[in-house]
Amino acid sequence: MLAALVVSLRQELAQTRAELQRARERIAELEAQLKQNPRNSSKPPSSEGLGKPAPRSLRKKSGRRPGGQAGHEGTTLAQVTRPDREERHEPGCCGRCGADLAGRPVTGVERRQVFDLPPLSVKVTEHQLIERECACGHRSKATAPEGTEAPVQYGPRIAAVIIYLYIGQFLSKKRTAQALAELFGVPLSSGTVAAITARAAGKLDGFLERAREQIAASSVAGFDETGFRVEGKLAWVHCARTGKFTLLMVHPRRGKQAIDAMGVLPSFAGVAVHDAWAPYDSYTGAGHQLCCAHALRELQAVTDTTQPGEWCWATQASEALTAMQALVSEAAAQGQDTVNPAALAKLTHAYRSATLIGISKTRDRPGALARKHHALARRLAGRQDDYLRFTRDWRIPPDKPRVAYCTS
Repeated sequence: MLAALVVSLRQELAQTRAELQRARERIAELEAQLKQNPRNSSKPPSSEGLGKPAPRSLRKKSGRRPGGQAGHEGTTLAQVTRPDREERHEPGCCGRCGADLAGRPVTGVERRQVFDLPPLSVKVTEHQLIERECACGHRSKATAPEGTEAPVQYGPRIAAVIIYLYIGQFLSKKRTAQALAELFGVPLSSGTVAAITARAAGKLDGFLERAREQIAASSVAGFDETGFRVEGKLAWVHCARTGKFTLLMVHPRRGKQAIDAMGVLPSFAGVAVHDAWAPYDSYTGAGHQLCCAHALRELQAVTDTTQPGEWCWATQASEALTAMQALVSEAAAQGQDTVNPAALAKLTHAYRSATLIGISKTRDRPGALARKHHALARRLAGRQDDYLRFTRDWRIPPDKPRVAYCTS
């Protein structure tokens, strides 16, 4: 009787311990979710609402002074040799005795230049199509020049400004129309903005194919995808870009089917900069630079689960990765061809050892969060060459945002 009770209590205790462990794992997962923000996950900044904390960069101190660095080309406003207009300002009378200075010798000229826009106003050009009657009785009328298809219409410069504000600067149709009205006195509606944009898009025959070909032939290109609502349903905006071209495509799928439909990666032989989304790796004809910005956010998420003051493998890996980016940037700014090999080797060792420790520390820990951290450590170690490719080839940026500054 007593033995059976002991066995029963032991079974209850084991069950209670198992339930407690599952509860702890679930609590850890929920706490990690609560700590997610744009700095340690892919959540957009808008998700933080009004209670968001002060901005905190993932970049570490570089040791350099703030401001422009040596060799950096500034954009300070400077005087021009030949201004468009000159205005002379005479002193009038002597500042000491009050005598008239007209005709007196000029002893100096201090030059001050003001850069400004001329008064902006719309000019209306009327095209009169003259009709004349020949001696034979036939009447002939002049041919209208291109761009004057209607009795009244906006010219190409106004159309260019509308498209620039609406498409280039992401203003809404209403605010684009308002800007034209306030800046140039041009009254137009949101519908006119849409119509002008549609007409411009209709004249881009062949451009999309040219952009696709140019990106596919480039040495470095960035690739990304993000969720997007189309008629209430989830779709995906796929992006491929270089410093000169950006190609966007909306597709109902996120993976390889959509990437193939975009028509860039299947024939791309350069270096593709992207995150760790698995379908990108199926394109073996390209080299791969995994996005360091994504990795830094993932590492920050691991660091955020660590107790204050406790050493964390993710912190060391993050600091090493950030320092390598600074090392390359500084060497490039100084016109060097390579980075300091000893400094790079030291940082690479710190990165490598941190990821291996991360694998060891998370291997036997239970729970979904620990498995996620373990997968991250394994990926950072296993794909080390793809994460650090930017240290060997300076054409390649370490993350997707900087692809826009590539020259290819």
